[in-house]
Amino acid sequence: MKNLVLPFAGTRPLAFYLAMEEWAARNLPPDEYFFAWRVAPTVICGRNQDIEAEVDLGYCRDHGIDVVRRRSGGGCVFADMDNWMFSYITPSYDVATTFSRYTTMIAGMLRSLGFDAVATGRNDIVIGSRKVAGNAFYHLPGRAIVHGTMLCNIDTRHMSRAITPSKAKLESKAVQSAQARVTSLAENGLAMSVAEFGDYAVSTLTDGCIRLTEDDVAAIDKIAARYSDPAWLARRGKAQRRPAPEPTICRSRRFEGVGEIRADITLDDAGLIINLNLSGDFFVTGDIFAEITSRLRNRPYKREELTRLFADIDVSATITGLSTAMFIDLLID
Repeated sequence: MKNLVLPFAGTRPLAFYLAMEEWAARNLPPDEYFFAWRVAPTVICGRNQDIEAEVDLGYCRDHGIDVVRRRSGGGCVFADMDNWMFSYITPSYDVATTFSRYTTMIAGMLRSLGFDAVATGRNDIVIGSRKVAGNAFYHLPGRAIVHGTMLCNIDTRHMSRAITPSKAKLESKAVQSAQARVTSLAENGLAMSVAEFGDYAVSTLTDGCIRLTEDDVAAIDKIAARYSDPAWLARRGKAQRRPAPEPTICRSRRFEGVGEIRADITLDDAGLIINLNLSGDFFVTGDIFAEITSRLRNRPYKREELTRLFADIDVSATITGLSTAMFIDLLID
């Protein structure tokens, strides 16, 4: 696996590194690539999340914390210069195998330093019962991108105020706050600096490097501009071509192994579904609008109708881990 090295020292805004993953997946020959990066204080939100419900935007604005939406699913994470972010790009169509390979690889690197680290759940690496790394993935044609945090130290003040997870998410973890769910390498006895740890991770996980050029950086900057577009940050689920109508019904469930999903359903006077928006910290491997929600347009909001419409549809092929029966239960009693 090759380490991608930039032609400059220092850091860029987080959007640059998300764009760097995408550029590598689209432009480099089929192979495994990895790079580690750090950023100024930033909240990174999942593709399908309702940011206003998950992030205290006022607190972030007042304290100079950037807020960025990534292309992968999953939940919000907080990053700063006391944490490392890892990016892994590989030729793959198999989500489960790719994700398992990555989390196993990172947990093994931590164990080589003496930490009792294991991959657990759908996307976490834990030491003991507390998360030290959260990870997410998405697909581009023929490539899989997995990226995640590594908590070397924790700014508990910013983390507890900037991110506001739902009560259902906290209860599912049997804890009372986001802060109580996580730990850091420093808390578990990391015997090196944050910078030294990053160097160790790269040297352990890779066997050579590819040095990017200034022209490569210019191409990455063009992609990064899309991540900085306010319209991208404001989206909920599938990007709306026009403002979504006010929902008639709002339903939210948390499914083990899937995550939290909120369904905003708008009905007309005849009880037909005219809009459905899905948001949450789930992972996707397909187009939610084309493969799921568009099927419900102008259909009666009745369980028997939903069951008929999705009788031959495997929802889990689009939303990872969500069976068709779970999906129907989410929408209607």
